[in-house]
Amino acid sequence: MATFCIAHLYPDLMNLYGDRGNLICLQKRLQWYGHDCLVQPVNLSSEVDYSTFDMIFMGGGSDREQGLVYRDLLRRADQLWKQLDAGLPALFICGAYQLLGTHYESADGKQLKGLGFFNLCTRSEKERLIGNIVLACRINQQIITVVGFENHGGRTYLEDKSLEPFGMVLAGFGNNGEDGQEGVRYKNLIGTYLHGPLLPKNPAVADYFIHMMAARKGIEITGTLNDRLEDFAHQQIKRRILGS
Repeated sequence: MATFCIAHLYPDLMNLYGDRGNLICLQKRLQWYGHDCLVQPVNLSSEVDYSTFDMIFMGGGSDREQGLVYRDLLRRADQLWKQLDAGLPALFICGAYQLLGTHYESADGKQLKGLGFFNLCTRSEKERLIGNIVLACRINQQIITVVGFENHGGRTYLEDKSLEPFGMVLAGFGNNGEDGQEGVRYKNLIGTYLHGPLLPKNPAVADYFIHMMAARKGIEITGTLNDRLEDFAHQQIKRRILGS
């Protein structure tokens, strides 16, 4: 048995739409695979060494919360980027995803600086993009469907055309409702607008993170899990949205 440790960044501030369910999903699946999983909260002004974690998770929050988090993250951004660039698995949802870019522009024209990890920006619009969404994503060299729920006023644009989106939109809005892209992907990092939470009804994505965490520890995850209920939920949502 191995013990995995996931950092939950700012759980008291970035906690919209039940996205903590992603952590519950990862914990349970690791337990079912025969391993242990600890979740360590990281709050404002916490002293943290990102190299001690197997994965990072951060959910969404409002503009105010994003501002507080940005100022705290900025003082250790270099350390965080060093680990992400080295392949540390990470899942950033909605507002957390937006913070990875160069800036966020509010509807009144004010700009909130981002961490600048990627050349992407977000512009707020009055009309929100809300609804169920289906993506086509490449996971482990296979194209799979990913389902979720989006609710965001921001329109995110991948300004560097070499950036890889998390997936292509089959139904729904995605990053901006215009270019058919959703989220961003870099090494073992995924940034996405998909709430729901994402991982319980997309077990292939959950297992992607688990296998990446294990590989970095030099551990092989053996066996398979019975995903009958998870797959049923996935297919029901997909049929409802795509009508097939």
